[in-house]
Amino acid sequence: MERQITIKYGKETIAASLHYPAETPLKEGRCKNRVPLVLICHGFVGSRIGVDRLFVTTARELADAGYLVIRFDYLGCGESTGSYGREGLASMVAQTKAVLDYGISCSDVDPTQVTLIGHSLGGAAAVVTAAADRRVKNLVLWSSVGYPFSDIVKITGRQLYDDAVKFGHSDYLGYELTPVFFESLAAYQPFQEVSKFQGNVLVVHGTSDDVIPVDYAFLYQKVLWTRHEGRCDKEIIFQANHTYSSGEHRAQLIKTTKEWLDGQETLQTQWQNWMI
Repeated sequence: MERQITIKYGKETIAASLHYPAETPLKEGRCKNRVPLVLICHGFVGSRIGVDRLFVTTARELADAGYLVIRFDYLGCGESTGSYGREGLASMVAQTKAVLDYGISCSDVDPTQVTLIGHSLGGAAAVVTAAADRRVKNLVLWSSVGYPFSDIVKITGRQLYDDAVKFGHSDYLGYELTPVFFESLAAYQPFQEVSKFQGNVLVVHGTSDDVIPVDYAFLYQKVLWTRHEGRCDKEIIFQANHTYSSGEHRAQLIKTTKEWLDGQETLQTQWQNWMI
């Protein structure tokens, strides 16, 4: 079952879709009969639907597997209110936390199994959120940016950034991007931030991604391996593009993500049984 919801964020409204789990799994331990929560964070000038309905498909398949899933539009995107280009990465992180607040407040959510899935620029938002919020236990990065400012300027073109600085704003696909937006991107370094996260991480990237280099996946893994806590798994999908548009690549992406998430839940259950 799915339900369209709105979440208040200051004077603005975040539009979101809530996917209920098909059935409540029977588990043992202190969090028995509770369900894992997954939030999907979309990328630059994207929406909760995703290119070729990537996030819709993912949310429905995870819900069928027993997960409570929330996909949402950042301010100024999709059906949310606000202006995207007037915000920045810091605001995206704050919005992600607002959605997280809502998700954790839902009944029957397992607080030990809270996951953020971040795609592209949404990966940076997920990384920074997870590093600062201990409620996030697992992190899944799909084709995540590594250097938000340079990665997004590569997409928009340097001239568009120069125009934003010179005139106070510039137009990209109908989105009015301001210097504040670009400055916020420059303020964060996800490769440094992710080292602060002590949970488990799955990094996925396609070899034919011409938007964000597949090399970033290996850099994320290298950084994550230096931590004292938390594990990191990596999946490289041969010939997959930035949005996993091929049916075969999309199926592999979702299957890999689902199996990894199921594995985290199994590990948590085993740990709880050991504690008992």
